[in-house]
Amino acid sequence: MVNTGKKRKKVPVSNPPRRQRMVCLMSEEEVRIVDRYLEKYQITNKARWLRETVLSFIHQNMEDDYPTLFKEHDMRR
Repeated sequence: MVNTGKKRKKVPVSNPPRRQRMVCLMSEEEVRIVDRYLEKYQITNKARWLRETVLSFIHQNMEDDYPTLFKEHDMRR
């Protein structure tokens, strides 16, 4: 018997890394908007998309609000 393919190593199943639940309520119109967006861009994992979208927004705001030595106006002079 000739081994023509690569063998995959099985990763042991572990507990899910996310244990904290967050819940938000949306209106029917908001749900339709989100569902339409997900369908248009063929996004199948809604939870992952929501998580990444919210966290990237928060990360960008934190980066923009990070304290600096000089104000933006002073640096542009």
